[in-house]
Amino acid sequence: MDVELTKISPKGQVVIPRGIRNGLGIKSGTRFAVFGQDDTVVFKRLDLPSAEEFRRLTRETSKLAKRRGITRKDIGEAIMEVRPGK
Repeated sequence: MDVELTKISPKGQVVIPRGIRNGLGIKSGTRFAVFGQDDTVVFKRLDLPSAEEFRRLTRETSKLAKRRGITRKDIGEAIMEVRPGK
């Protein structure tokens, strides 16, 4: 594991050193989930699926929902159950 030093800017921004960005293939616009606990901060890159992979996943999910008898109405009701303040 590579270790390099960085610091946080007055705007709360963190620079990921070039060597680590290049080694991990991190480009401008890459999205991350950020986890913090005690004195540790972890950035987890969110790799989004390609357009074709997304279409494949939605087709599979639609087929599974149909087999299980899940309707659009069911999904809407489930969302409203967990939305705070709605």
